[in-house]
Amino acid sequence: MTVQDIIIRLPYSKPFLFVDELLDVNENSITGTYTFKEDLDFYRGHFKGNHVTPGVILTETMAQIGMVCLGIYLLGDAFNKDTVIAFTSADMQFLKPVYPNEKVTVTAQKSFFRFGKLKCDVIMKNQAGQEVCKGILSGMITNKL
Repeated sequence: MTVQDIIIRLPYSKPFLFVDELLDVNENSITGTYTFKEDLDFYRGHFKGNHVTPGVILTETMAQIGMVCLGIYLLGDAFNKDTVIAFTSADMQFLKPVYPNEKVTVTAQKSFFRFGKLKCDVIMKNQAGQEVCKGILSGMITNKL
């Protein structure tokens, strides 16, 4: 499965797609990027005059790249239109703000994947290579009954 195959299978579209590119993926890890364009709607009301990307959006970006994309890769052809992805838990640390027009890189390391449950250690870095947030994300990937 190519990185383009993974991106095509993502169950998101703009304006809620937070994956621009996938740089590397294997059975144990994934790395991808996203640029937070200044015209994204959530910036209009979040810290007027000094826009900062909300933590929930940073978490979602890490989940889309670090958990969903990796899960699609791990499932391969078993991932189809009947596959359901559920976010089950997050333990995040926010270390630095992410501003409009900033490109981030997300790297996830699989710590557990069994019976449809995926758990990953994730790190997001800014363009300067500084960690802006990190944590542990978990989710379930299963087919509709």
